[in-house]
Amino acid sequence: MTAVRRAALLLLAALTLCATAAGPAAATGYRYWSFWERDGAHWTYATQGPSTAQPADGSVEGFRFAVSEDSSDASRPRGTADFGTICGGTPAVGGRKRVGLVVDFGTTADAPSGERPPARRTACAVVSEDATTAEALATVAKPLRYDTNALLCAIGGYPSRGCGEKVAAGAGGTSSGSGPSLGLVAGAGVVVVLAAGAFWQARRRKNA
Repeated sequence: MTAVRRAALLLLAALTLCATAAGPAAATGYRYWSFWERDGAHWTYATQGPSTAQPADGSVEGFRFAVSEDSSDASRPRGTADFGTICGGTPAVGGRKRVGLVVDFGTTADAPSGERPPARRTACAVVSEDATTAEALATVAKPLRYDTNALLCAIGGYPSRGCGEKVAAGAGGTSSGSGPSLGLVAGAGVVVVLAAGAFWQARRRKNA
């Protein structure tokens, strides 16, 4: 192989490395419990947090653990359980309300490393008329865990650690960054410069 050809191949490899290093950053999301309200046969993303929402008697509220970038692509609770299915066998009590709850622990793909999501569950909470969703949830899915900002971190003890951490979207591992490191990009640039120099030196020797 001639010196010119070797230099050309080195330059091509260096350019490929640089393009890879400077490519688009991997999508990132957050691993958390999202809160939903059942509207007929559909789930809608709740406009309040569970600690302030006060569902009416006959409501169905849902929670889903998953990795998502924001509320627009958040995963809904699975299943078709309605109020009749969840609370049909629970008689009404004067001065109290019944709230159907769906707790979907998500998939293995969204689980933190080393943890396995429990099976999805439903429960009928019977609580005071002014109770919040969080209070209803606490009667049927303890232990609950919150962070210092009152963010719901765990339901039924799941997950055992972590709270809304940033992760690579669709992956179980925690992400430590959103793109290639500066060192990788800079290193690729140096390789390109050196390869280009070798290529032109080889061309000059050939034409001399």
